[in-house]
Amino acid sequence: MSANELRIVIAVIGAIVFALIYFFGQPKRPRQGRRTPWARDGEGERIEPTFGEAPPAGAADDIDPAALHDIGASVTAPRDDGTDAAAKPRAPGARPPQPIERIVTLFVAARAGESIHGPDLVVAAEKAGLAFGDMGIFHRLLAGKPEAGPVFSMANMVKPGSFDMRHIDELRTPGVSFFMTLPGPVPALDAWEAMLPTAQRLAELLDATVLDEERNALGRQRIAHIRDELRAWDRRQERNQIRPR
Repeated sequence: MSANELRIVIAVIGAIVFALIYFFGQPKRPRQGRRTPWARDGEGERIEPTFGEAPPAGAADDIDPAALHDIGASVTAPRDDGTDAAAKPRAPGARPPQPIERIVTLFVAARAGESIHGPDLVVAAEKAGLAFGDMGIFHRLLAGKPEAGPVFSMANMVKPGSFDMRHIDELRTPGVSFFMTLPGPVPALDAWEAMLPTAQRLAELLDATVLDEERNALGRQRIAHIRDELRAWDRRQERNQIRPR
C-alpha cells in the first residue's frame, strides 16, 4: 500500500470515528406522543390527570329536612373538586367563603295529600324573581352584584335538596325550603323583607302554605318576632364594626 493510499484510509477511518462520536454524543430527545414519568427529589412518580371521573358529591347531598338548622351550612359548604377556585368561574348564587353564624328558614309546603310538580315550581320560581344556579338550587341575587352571593336561596325539602333540571318533569315534592345565611350581602332585616314576600308569592302561585322553621303556619306574631330578632342582629353587627380610634 502506497503512502497516498494509507493517508486516504486513515482519513476515512477518522471521518467515521468523528461521525460516531458526534452521533452518540448528542442528548436524547423525549419521544413525542407518550407521557413519561416525572419526579422531583423526594417525590413519587407524577400521576397525570384523567378525564371522565365522577366529581365528589356536592354538599347539597347533606340537606336533611329533619335537621333544618344545618341546611345553610350544608349547602354552602365548599366543594373540593381539585380545581383552582380562583380560576374557576363561579356559578350564579355561589357564596363567598365565610363563616355562617345564623340561618333563617321558611317553608312553602303543598296542601295535605298534594304535591308540587317540578314544571310548576320552575315557572313559579321565575315569576317570584329566583334564578337557578349554584348547588342546583334557586337564589335571589343582589342586583348589580351577583358575585356578592345570594340574598337567600330556595332548596327542595326532600333530600338531597337540589333540583335536577334534566328530570324536572318527573319531580314531585311536598315543598321547598327558603333559607338565608348570616352574615350575607345585605343587612339581615333587608334579606328577610325580601325572602318573606317571595315565599308568600310562591305559595300563592302554587296554592301552597308558608310555614315557619318549626313547620307551623306562619302568623303575624311569629313574623314580628323574627323581625325583632334580625333588627337586633343588625345592631350587634354595626356595633362590632365600630373600632375605637
